[in-house]
Amino acid sequence: MALPKKGKMLITMGLGIVGFLFIVLLKTNGVQGAQGVRSDNATSSLIQTEQENQQLANDNAKLRQELNKYTEGQNAASLTNQQLQKEKINAGVTEVRGPGVRITLDDSQMPAKEKDDPNAYLIHEEYIRQVINWLWNGGAEAIAVNEQRVTSNTEVFCSGSYIQINGTRQMAPYIIEAVGDPHNLQSAYKFYFWDRLGEIQQQYGITRKLEVPNETLVIPASQPKAYKYAEPVKGG
Repeated sequence: MALPKKGKMLITMGLGIVGFLFIVLLKTNGVQGAQGVRSDNATSSLIQTEQENQQLANDNAKLRQELNKYTEGQNAASLTNQQLQKEKINAGVTEVRGPGVRITLDDSQMPAKEKDDPNAYLIHEEYIRQVINWLWNGGAEAIAVNEQRVTSNTEVFCSGSYIQINGTRQMAPYIIEAVGDPHNLQSAYKFYFWDRLGEIQQQYGITRKLEVPNETLVIPASQPKAYKYAEPVKGG
């Protein structure tokens, strides 16, 4: 049965409306789907950024720890080196320089009188030892006799026509140099024995001279002592 013209128009309009609504529905779902995808991507990107920032923070903390360890190690090494240099100076195994005094002791050039003891015209090891002791007492930080560094192992004794110092034969003149405060070192010589040397100088002509050089004194290093039997005590 044929539909009237009006019925056909209503069916056409209805189909058009249904088609329009279907298209709108498809677009709506598409937009929502795209928004959901973008939202998921943004969330994933944010999480990744936070993870990267956390990793960078962890790496930075590790670097700071390593830097602190390195700095502490450098400070410890510097302190150890300072202590080592100080001990080397105390042991006399390193060359030092600084202000100080120079003392010259020399045998007399006068001919010995017949009634006098010829030894009275000579410089003896006792004189040198006394001078060294009073230099230490005056605050000397390093001493040398004829360029022989004076240490705790240094021997000074007479051996015939010469004086032995650090295993070497030394003869007059004896040049004794000490690094330290020149004023304190000079003050140390205001003692009896220095005056006694002055009397010997006047009577027998020996040389006894104290001076403060303008130039910096250089005290050489001593030769390290070889140890065969002594060894450090564990835990000492």
